[in-house]
Amino acid sequence: MDTHPSPWSARLRWVVLLSCSAVALVVASMAALYTALPEIAARTGATQSQLTWIIDGYTLALACLVLPAGALGDRYGRRGVLIAGLVVFALASALPLVLHGPVWLIVARTVGGAGAAFVMPSTLSILTSGLPREQRTLAVGIWAGTVGGGAVLGILGSGLLMEWWTWESIPAAMAVCGAVLAVAACTVPESLDSARPAFDPWGALTGATAVGLVVVAALEAPQRGWLDPLVIACAAAGLAAGAAFALIELRVAHPLLDVRLFADRGFGAGTVSVAVQFLVSFGLFMLIVQFFQLILGYRPLISALAMAPMIAPMVLLSLISPWIAQRFGLRLPTAVGLVLVGVGLLCLALLTADSTFVDILWPLLIMSTGLGLTAAPATAAIVDGVPPDKHGVAAAVNDAAREVGAALGIALAGSILAAGYTHHITPALTHLPPEIRDPVSNSLAGALQVTDHIGPAAAPLATFAEQAFAHGLRTATLVLGGLTLVVAVLLGVWAPGRVARKPPHPTPTPDFAERIDS
Repeated sequence: MDTHPSPWSARLRWVVLLSCSAVALVVASMAALYTALPEIAARTGATQSQLTWIIDGYTLALACLVLPAGALGDRYGRRGVLIAGLVVFALASALPLVLHGPVWLIVARTVGGAGAAFVMPSTLSILTSGLPREQRTLAVGIWAGTVGGGAVLGILGSGLLMEWWTWESIPAAMAVCGAVLAVAACTVPESLDSARPAFDPWGALTGATAVGLVVVAALEAPQRGWLDPLVIACAAAGLAAGAAFALIELRVAHPLLDVRLFADRGFGAGTVSVAVQFLVSFGLFMLIVQFFQLILGYRPLISALAMAPMIAPMVLLSLISPWIAQRFGLRLPTAVGLVLVGVGLLCLALLTADSTFVDILWPLLIMSTGLGLTAAPATAAIVDGVPPDKHGVAAAVNDAAREVGAALGIALAGSILAAGYTHHITPALTHLPPEIRDPVSNSLAGALQVTDHIGPAAAPLATFAEQAFAHGLRTATLVLGGLTLVVAVLLGVWAPGRVARKPPHPTPTPDFAERIDS
């Protein structure tokens, strides 16, 4: 019997292109406003706390709703959920163009994140549920590579737009792209769970509550401190809601997510790997964008271009890493890839305020090579761990792990950076006038604004502040790198090898497979 994958039809290539374009759009939106925050603050009067929630409101809504969104797609149709999500995303992106002010921008980003929660699992489950195993592997590789490079594409696209227009061009572009993709998605064949099980409302409520509270705790920790009563309360309540979710899912006839799946070595290791990948990626993005702009003095566009080389290794290796996992098992690409990510982060811990772009580029390439090796096999392991009818939920688990990991990474990196900067800059504060101590102690951006206003006489203070920032960055990358290496060792033991690989679930029902490939 011929086991080689058949050539892709034009219809299948269109579905893959549309799915990858949609997921690239919503992932790019997560990071697109990074380079625009200074202009948003200047034009809208947003406070530092409001700027944080302009970024994080999107992530919070996405993380809370992605699991029930995946289940709804399985039951009512993934194409319909995809179209609805894109429509909500497009309308929310257009909202800041007619309603101005930081509060409305936070609302728009939160609603946009809710729309994205319906888009992300639908794009993956439409691909995986409609394809046989041999074709699914390549499609998952392309999808995972797109997700891996999506954040960098968002930063690059926003940098290009801000080179000629204001920050409002970013949500305008997102709105247009979302509307175009919503129309294009009408051409995708519908797919859903053939059994159409009852929806699990209590599982959806407790799951969303657990994820939301944990993410809020992670996002508030950098501003309030990890031992702040609100942070501790949110974290504890989130863990309690998570325990309630697990108990409910073990008892109901048709669970939103069968928590027993996490005992499967492939599914569990894939989920942990995906979470760690996004944790270190988004933590690093927050650090490096600031280093490029504040230390090297790059404009937003140049900062984005400086990160663009990361895309090539991630995308290229995502195409071949599923084959490596099939040949050698999940353990090899996961362990080797995460070791490379950790090594790249530890190399970034050598940066100083005098470092050049080349000093940053080669560690970034090492790190992106590791991400390219690990991303697609982890996603494939999650998808292969469930029957095709449940691929919407599997995709949602994959996406929820990414979003929670991203939130934790931003919180962890931000907290360590702030603590390192404050500790290093404190000795200089005693020699400063009281009226400029706060901006200098708060951030490097505030310190540079003060020194620019004072003039050349403040050059030593600017240099000292840059060294303090570099100290905080080194500490953060050291912690992220060490954490990644520890996880690499643990998953190297836990993740299944080739011999331990489970047989795949049956091929999806012929009707949808024929429609998507015809």
